[in-house]
Amino acid sequence: MAIRLYNTLTRHKEEFVPREPGVVSMYVCGPTVYNHIHIGNARTFLTFDVIRRYLAFRGFDVRFVQNITDVDDKIIARANEEGREPAEVAAEYTRAFQAAMDALGVQPPTVQPKATDTIDAMIEMTLRLIERGHAYVIDGDVYFAVRSFAGYGKLSGRNIDELESGSRVGVDERKNDPLDFALWKSAKPGEPHWSSPWGEGRPGWHLECSVMSERELGLTFDIHGGASDLIFPHHENEIAQSEAATGQPFVRYWMHAGLLQVDQEKMSKSLGNFLLLKDVLQRYPAPVVRLLMLQTHYRSPLDFSTDRLDEAARAYDRLITPVRNFNWAKRNRAAGELPEATPSVLEALTAAPETARAAFSEAMDDDFNTAGALAAIFDLVRVLNSFLEGHGIGASARYAARVEAAAGTIVDLLGVLGVEMADEEGASQYPPAVLDLARDYAGYDGTDARAAVEALLAARAAARSERNWAAADGVRDGLAALGFIIEDTPSGARVSYRDRG
Repeated sequence: MAIRLYNTLTRHKEEFVPREPGVVSMYVCGPTVYNHIHIGNARTFLTFDVIRRYLAFRGFDVRFVQNITDVDDKIIARANEEGREPAEVAAEYTRAFQAAMDALGVQPPTVQPKATDTIDAMIEMTLRLIERGHAYVIDGDVYFAVRSFAGYGKLSGRNIDELESGSRVGVDERKNDPLDFALWKSAKPGEPHWSSPWGEGRPGWHLECSVMSERELGLTFDIHGGASDLIFPHHENEIAQSEAATGQPFVRYWMHAGLLQVDQEKMSKSLGNFLLLKDVLQRYPAPVVRLLMLQTHYRSPLDFSTDRLDEAARAYDRLITPVRNFNWAKRNRAAGELPEATPSVLEALTAAPETARAAFSEAMDDDFNTAGALAAIFDLVRVLNSFLEGHGIGASARYAARVEAAAGTIVDLLGVLGVEMADEEGASQYPPAVLDLARDYAGYDGTDARAAVEALLAARAAARSERNWAAADGVRDGLAALGFIIEDTPSGARVSYRDRG
């Protein structure tokens, strides 16, 4: 089945046919680095991370470009407030952005150019626009003449005669038309500036994406993405300046992620609901945050709340529990015979992985419907859980290959969505205090927390066999106080851990 995606430019779902067979050229607008990114920014970057992952899963070679806006009015304002240099502010929050993306599991771009590294190329495009009669100079400033480009408004669907100056379209009585936007801004005292044919200054915000995408991907490249609030004026202006400068179509498919609300209200500092990604990730692991966002189609508004995060955490546990059950069972084979699976039950288990893969791909092929893709995984989880509950959590070697195929498919498909399964029983999060407990109750003097837990379980088992209930209960209670849960099964004691922080 071919991938079909919604193209903002045509307002229709279209079959995706890349410019070059087997290769996808993709550009997504990056951050303006003057602060830590908020959860709404994160939704956009996660959306295109998943789209990129799925395209790679389908066998495409994806060249993914994302810019860093490291010179801008907001960066300058932040630097002035803090008594620092704009370059220092930009460098700090570039590092913070990259760390936040890594923490969320967003893959780094193939190329991540910075605005300050492409000043010469932006000057060159501005010269081309002036030469072609699409831009003009006033007192060291250069403006794009919006009415010189006949296609202006085709992305947003707006009538140029009904438009007024909007977001990031500066009001300047010197301009020929209120809609004209800055390509180059003359230098102001104390601001970063570069030499140009029109004097010292710096580029306008819209220009960098046109220049970087053309330089890194050429024309006409496949996919341009961003948040829906960038459709106008930013992406509209990109089209105008790029196509006016080159005479070629700019982009084949425009894709936009819906905006995010917090508790059904627009996120804003004035409402006190402005959530930074780094703060959210201190309370909830990245797979849970991703899972919440993926439960809503990328073009739809997303309601974000702690209640929904808690629901996503429970959903994540349901997804990974059968995998952990099977992995544990492989290490702890049950003694004795287990119930034999009926032909119909065994047939359902055998067919479930391929059924899930087909349903997953069908959903993702339909404009990257992650909610439908997750539903396919949950259907597989239900089949696997039903089998495990009736047949000793897969401990029987007779069925291990079929159970492993189902568990592996769950992990594989979640991985396509960037939802990684945490380490087994959360061992990497074990508290250091478990080493002290193991020393006191099991005589363990090593430094491996997982080995310490194994030693404690062995000590408890020995105490129980000797009917030393005080020692056995001491191990159990000591582990419970640290956040461990012990489950006694026919195959032995099983431990799980939940961080109480």
